[in-house]
Amino acid sequence: MAISVSKLNKFVLFKLPSAYFCGVRVKAIDKDRCIVSVKHRWINQNPFNSMYFAVQAMAAELTTGALVISQIQQSGKKISMLVANNKGNFTKKATGRITFVCNDGHLIADAIKKTIETGEGQTFWMKSIGTNEEGVQVSEMDFEWSVRLK
Repeated sequence: MAISVSKLNKFVLFKLPSAYFCGVRVKAIDKDRCIVSVKHRWINQNPFNSMYFAVQAMAAELTTGALVISQIQQSGKKISMLVANNKGNFTKKATGRITFVCNDGHLIADAIKKTIETGEGQTFWMKSIGTNEEGVQVSEMDFEWSVRLK
């Protein structure tokens, strides 16, 4: 069963309800790229009238994690995944609709292949860039994913 936008958004509702209620939604996904959007609203704001950093982190992580989930599913193997590390840089107030894009899907296949071949866990970093409606970057988040056979 292939991963789709609607299946991912249903997954967010049932498995990541705080992200869902904050407005985090998958907009597009393919083999190498995932796009997630979230709009600044009362429920996800900080005291400075912009989007709370953790909401941005949820949306950014989803762009990377959805790609990992998709490729694990395609491998047909039982593989666990976990965020081992993350870092973020916030360059502008996040107001309006913020769109996060990860274009690092190409990094996953090699790690999955190596963990299947060797039985050892593998790690890799993926980047997600958040931009506002004017196309100005507001944040950049990096996630180190760990994958290993179950």
